[in-house]
Amino acid sequence: MKIDELKPAVKKTQRTRVGRGTGSGLGKTSGRGHKGQKARSGGGVRRGFEGGQTPLYRRLPKRGFKNINSKNYTEVTFTMLNKSNKTDITAETLLEEGIIGKINDGIVVLATGNLDKKLNIKANRFTAKAKEKIEALGGKAEVI
Repeated sequence: MKIDELKPAVKKTQRTRVGRGTGSGLGKTSGRGHKGQKARSGGGVRRGFEGGQTPLYRRLPKRGFKNINSKNYTEVTFTMLNKSNKTDITAETLLEEGIIGKINDGIVVLATGNLDKKLNIKANRFTAKAKEKIEALGGKAEVI
């Protein structure tokens, strides 16, 4: 390897300088062509403009609303918790035992059914009644 054979690791391309004479290839009109809306400074059309025709976003019917910030919790009832063999319950243990199919944005414990045993549960949400019943049996309802 010689000093005159050295090359940069990444080929560096220079920024195109427009409007710097006809010899540059991008002089005079600077690659904008002749006249018209797109040739003017500040010219051009906004996004979604279709030449005056009613644009697609106005032609389509507006129906419903999708809240992108909503959480989709997997619901766990007391009846389901009674099936568990463990006393310390998390979303992962319920998944391992096959009590729930999948964990979406977390789990919410509902007070549906009767709880038979003392449990320590870690979940994303508890209903007020569920938390009350778990603590009445001497268990813990811990919010993650």
